[in-house]
Parts: sequence; structure tokens; C-alpha cells
Amino acid sequence: MSALVEVRDLARVFDVSAPWLNRLVERKPRQFVHAVDGVSFAIERGRTLALVGESGCGKSTVARLLVGLHAPSRGEVHFDGQRIDSMAAGAALRALRRRMQMIFQDPYASLNPRWRVLDIVAEPLREHGLVQGAAAQAARVGELLRSVGLAEADAQKFPHQFSGGQRQRISIARALATEPEFLVCDEPTSALDVSVQAQVLNIMKDLQKARGLTYLFISHNLAVVRHVSDEVGVMYLGRLVEQAPKAALFSQPRHPYTRMLLDAIPDIGMSGRARTPVQGEVPNPLDPPRGCAFHPRCPHANERCSRERPALATFQGIRVACHAVEEGRIR
Repeated sequence: MSALVEVRDLARVFDVSAPWLNRLVERKPRQFVHAVDGVSFAIERGRTLALVGESGCGKSTVARLLVGLHAPSRGEVHFDGQRIDSMAAGAALRALRRRMQMIFQDPYASLNPRWRVLDIVAEPLREHGLVQGAAAQAARVGELLRSVGLAEADAQKFPHQFSGGQRQRISIARALATEPEFLVCDEPTSALDVSVQAQVLNIMKDLQKARGLTYLFISHNLAVVRHVSDEVGVMYLGRLVEQAPKAALFSQPRHPYTRMLLDAIPDIGMSGRARTPVQGEVPNPLDPPRGCAFHPRCPHANERCSRERPALATFQGIRVACHAVEEGRIR
């Protein structure tokens, strides 16, 4: 199958320096955060790539780079064979924008509280001129609400009249309004109760089957990732450290960080397997460690790890950035 979305060496640097006068008085240099630092991956049509990692590892920045909310500092974003990160604003870019949409993390913040649901879901239809006339618009909004398990009558209500799970369904209905092929889901269930999470995830899986959607799914919840993904990418401090099919990653994780994340999941089956709890803190992104960023927390680190940054290389069909795996020090 061909890749619908392809990202090559994507990077984003943010200037987080203090104001000029403060720097002058305190004699401090400018400071930069490498939020995303050379990430590459591809997503095939109709499949789901999940990105996981601790808070602050750059997952959400990748999502925003893909849909154009941030401009990349370096690298390329290709959608259906066309490079979109450097495309000038115009009809061609607008047509591509229709084919990709984003579902945001917080359903309480991503919906305008002053608008009725009808106006919220119809906004993409109006912006892209997809439906003409109020009656046709209302009918289309009703269809979209029914497709996510809400009633047509809900179109006349305001967001505050809904629960968190229902608000996220409204967000999904809005994202589906332009009939996109690619959805970027930035932790769409993290603000919801566990039972409601399952309902929203099942709706998303059903919509994927019915419409052939392609997902980039951002999450820090490995149980959610296991439920929705086909492929999993693990990020640490702005870089992709492992990428593998879901079954391979959960059954035989290679990178020490991936192993640490999986060992943090409670062992309900009480298998008795030896586990390494997550240790240490994520380093300060303003002053990341030299060499492999994970080496201060890694039980397998050696002198090379503290000196040389590992490249993402393919071992037995799995992409891993780790000297210990490359040298055979980890089985």
C-alpha cells in the first residue's frame, strides 16, 4: 500500500528566550527548545500510527506541524505525494486542507461556548463552500451528529449542555464535515472518564472502517494505543526512538525506554515477569544530555551512549535508535 502521509526529518525549534532587556541586564544568552528534532515516518492509507511518550516529548508539536498550525524549522511533510509544508497559500493548499482535519485534546476548550452545535459543526461546511442554503446545512449537520451517536435535535443546543464525551463526539462530527481522508487525533480521550473513553474510541474505529480513514493518534495511554493503533512510534525528548507494528512492540519492545514505559503498566495478570519501574526524570529540554538523550536513565548505557547520538536504524523490520540494541547488548 502507498503512504498517504510521509514526514521526513521534521524539526521544530522554539525561541523561549527572556525579553531582550532582561537578557542584557542578566547577561543571559538566548534559549531554544528543540521540541521536534529530526522525526521521520510514513502512514499507509486506512491505517493508524500512534505516537506515545511522556509529557513534553514533542508528540503534540508533531501533530500541529502536520496540519500546518506550526511551520517546521526543518524537514518535509508530504500528503498524497504532494509536499505541503512549503506550499503557498491558495486554492491547491485549501483543497488539501479539506482532506486533513484535527481533533483536539480538550473538548471543553475546543468548542466555542457561544455557538450552537449547528454552527460549530457547520463551520467547515461554510468555510469550504460544501453546502449551500440553511436547510441543506442543517440536514448535513444532522447526518454528521447521527454518525457519532448524537441526535439531530442536539444541533440546537450549546456545548455546556453536554458531557465531556458528548462534546468530544461533536468535535469528531466537526472534523468529519469536510469528508477528510486523514485525521490527526491529539489525545482525544485523555480528558474523559475511562468508560466514556471506550465509547469514543469505538466510534472512531467504526468510522475508520466505514470511511477508510487514516489516523495519526497521539497518546500517553498505552492501553488506548493498544486498542486503536496498527503501528506505534515511541518519542523521547523530540526524537523517535522506536517504531514497530503494535503486536511486535507490545510483545518484544527493543528500546530500553519502551521497555520502561511498558513495565509501568500494572501487571493485572500477575505474570511474575521481572519489571523495571520508570526511573529518573525527563531531562531539561533547554539543556538536553549529550549523546543519547535517554542515557542518564538507561540501565544499559555505556560510554558511547553518553558521547554519540544513535541514529534510527532498522533491525528485523523494527526501527530503533539505540547503541545497546545495535551492539547486541540487549536481547
